[in-house]
Amino acid sequence: MSENKAGYCLNTDGVGVNVSCIFPNGDKYEGQCSRSASGALVRSGIGKHTSASGIIYMGEWCEDKMLGRGSLQFPSGALYEGEFKDNMYHGSGTYIFPDGSVYRGHFCSDRLAGEGTFTDAQGLSWTGDFHGETALGLKLLHNL
Repeated sequence: MSENKAGYCLNTDGVGVNVSCIFPNGDKYEGQCSRSASGALVRSGIGKHTSASGIIYMGEWCEDKMLGRGSLQFPSGALYEGEFKDNMYHGSGTYIFPDGSVYRGHFCSDRLAGEGTFTDAQGLSWTGDFHGETALGLKLLHNL
């Protein structure tokens, strides 16, 4: 497998295929795939995966993992849009909580990490340095 300039994984011969498949657990995938070194078909390129429980990922894949830009929508109404690495939120992104509150900023391994802004459901916004579930020294932004 190699990675082209767009970040998509392709066979060593550079060929990817479009597929539509249903997994034994009821999950569905529509999008680009390529063959791994062992000959197995793996999600690589752009695709949409819908889990049997209603979670929808649409975005970039590499060697069967969410990698690059994408969005992950949950049945609860929660939504993440941004960068992924190894099936986790990683890089810059936006997470919208079911109650309408929003975090915009950086993520590392599925956790809030670094500079970001949190806006609650009432519209109050705080900015600062986030570390998982803690955020020391947050500053309330005033809307004048």
